[in-house]
This record gives sequence, structure tokens and C-alpha cells, in this order.
Amino acid sequence: MAVRVKICGLTEAAHVEAAVEAGAAYVGFVFFAPSPRNLGIAEAARLAGDVPPGIAKVALTVDAGDDELDGITGAVPLDMLQLHGTESPARVAELRARYGLPVMKAVGIAGPADLAAIETYGRVADQLLIDAKPPRGAALPGGNGLAFDWRLVARKYWPCPWMLAGGLTGQNVAEAIRLTGARQVDVSSGVERAPGRKDAGLIRAFIAAARAAVPA
Repeated sequence: MAVRVKICGLTEAAHVEAAVEAGAAYVGFVFFAPSPRNLGIAEAARLAGDVPPGIAKVALTVDAGDDELDGITGAVPLDMLQLHGTESPARVAELRARYGLPVMKAVGIAGPADLAAIETYGRVADQLLIDAKPPRGAALPGGNGLAFDWRLVARKYWPCPWMLAGGLTGQNVAEAIRLTGARQVDVSSGVERAPGRKDAGLIRAFIAAARAAVPA
């Protein structure tokens, strides 16, 4: 099975188009004000409306309340919610039921002690995003361009499908896939020329490298 790629933090129509044309399986839109990739609801609705069927449109939120999520889900045509904050397993289950959308829960990894959370969230989420844990005091919970020790998740089997994230680029994604056995990968800062500014060439190169890592 070919590796499925998610391009996250998209903010411009040209870059959404580049991701779609290059074969992305998911496109992600960020709803988190401190992020340089943050979008307003109207802007996200416009971008998501141009994504063809078959490509999952994902909303990334961070500890969002029901009112905020009601506004996002009511206006943006979405296929999945990505929870990138400190949401509890109970909150994950609650949001799955409330919105009727699949939920991907991000789990930050820095060392072996963090692996237990993968099992816990894997029992309530539809998918997991296994990411590098942000450094203490970091303004953003993800998109920091940091990697973790991929050996920690090498060839592991979790309760639900998972996606590898954290510090991936077109130069290292094939090695990350080889070491971990991941069949889904996520990238944001690794295809940017500046924080929050995607590069169409880097998007295409990343997707090509990821898809070439494992023959279809």
C-alpha cells in the first residue's frame, strides 16, 4: 500500500492545488490563533470548497470549545477533526459523538514514557498523529520542525491507524518511513520557505519522496 500523505497548515489556494495535484490524501487547515498558519473560518471554507472528493479535509484545533467547533464545523466542509491540544480521552469520545466526524488525536512523543498515551488515545480516536512533543514553553503544540527518536515507534502496532509527524522533510521522509513502518505521514513546516508560507515545489517533492518510499 502506498504511503498516504497529509499536508497541514495550508493557507493559499495555489498550495492546496499543488497538494491535490501531487497526490496528497489529506489537506489540513489550522484554527489556532498563535499559529502562523491560522485561518479564519470564511477563508478555510473557501479553500476547503475547492478540494475534490476523495481527499480528506482536516481541521486542526487546540483545546477548542464547543462554540468554536460549532462555528468551524457549521461553515467548513470537513471530513475529520484533528485535536492537537491536551484534550482528554473523554473529550475525544465526546467530540466524535457530537459532530459525527472521525477524530484524529495528536500525541506528543519525547521518550518511552510517552508511549502509553498512544494506547490510551488509540482506544477512543479514529486515528492518531504521533508527533514530536513540543519543548517546554513552546508557543505551538506542533509545526515546530522538531523530530523525535523514530526508533521509539518502529514497527509498532497501535489500536487504530496512525500517522507519523514531526520534523519530516523531503530529504528525510523516506528514511522515517523505512525505520518506523509508517504508512501515513504528515508535514507542515517541512514544506515551507518561511513559517506559515508553503512552497509548491517542496510540497510536490515531499509527496513524491513519501510515495516512492514504499511501492504501491
